[in-house]
Amino acid sequence: MSDWVFELIDRGGYLGVALLMFLETVFPPIPSEVIMPVAGLRAAQGPMHLPGVIAAGTAGAMLGNFFWYAAARVIGLARFRPLIERHGRWLTMDWNDVEKAEALFGRFGGWLVGVGRMMPTIRSIVSVPAGLLNMRLRGFLIWSTIGTAGWSAALALAGYLLGRRFGQIEQVIGPLSTAVIALVVLTYVWRQATWRRRHPVTPADARSDTHP
Repeated sequence: MSDWVFELIDRGGYLGVALLMFLETVFPPIPSEVIMPVAGLRAAQGPMHLPGVIAAGTAGAMLGNFFWYAAARVIGLARFRPLIERHGRWLTMDWNDVEKAEALFGRFGGWLVGVGRMMPTIRSIVSVPAGLLNMRLRGFLIWSTIGTAGWSAALALAGYLLGRRFGQIEQVIGPLSTAVIALVVLTYVWRQATWRRRHPVTPADARSDTHP
C-alpha cells in the first residue's frame, strides 16, 4: 500500500498529503499510520517541510471530520429513535442510554472528541456521535483540530525520525488498533449478555412484543 502513497505524495506534495488524509477519514481502510509517516519521511529527505506536512495532514483530516459531523447533524438523532426502540437489544441501548450520552457530550464532549482523535479506530468515527448528539460546532472544530493535529504530528515526526524504517510504527500501532477493536467487541458482547430495557414498556411496546 505504501508504494501508491509515496507516488501520490511525490506528485501532489502537501495537497497530496491533505487529499490522502481526507480519504483516510472518510474511508477508514486507508490508514493514516501509513500516510503520515511516509509524508514525514519525505520531509526528512527535503522535498517538503515537517510543519507543512503536519498542517496539510491535519487540514485534510479535518475536512473529513467535518463531513461526518455535518452528515450526522443533518440526519439528526430523532430519526434513530424508532430504530432504537425497535432494535434496542441488538444495539445494546435504549432511549435512556441515548439521553445519558447526550448529557455526557454536553458536559465533556470536547474531551471525548479530542482524546478520541488520538485513538486508532475511534478517531475515524467519533464525528458521528458528536453530530448526532448536537455537539456545538465551535467546540467540535477546536477539539477535533487539537486531537487531529496531535495524531498527525506524532505519526509524521515518527516517519521523519525513523526514515525508511517507518514500518516499525505499524508494529506498535497495529496491535494497539487490534486491542481497541477487541475491547469494542468484548464490550458489545458484555452488554448483550446483561442488556435489559430501562424505560417502562408502553402498551404499544407490549402489543409489538406479543404480535411480531
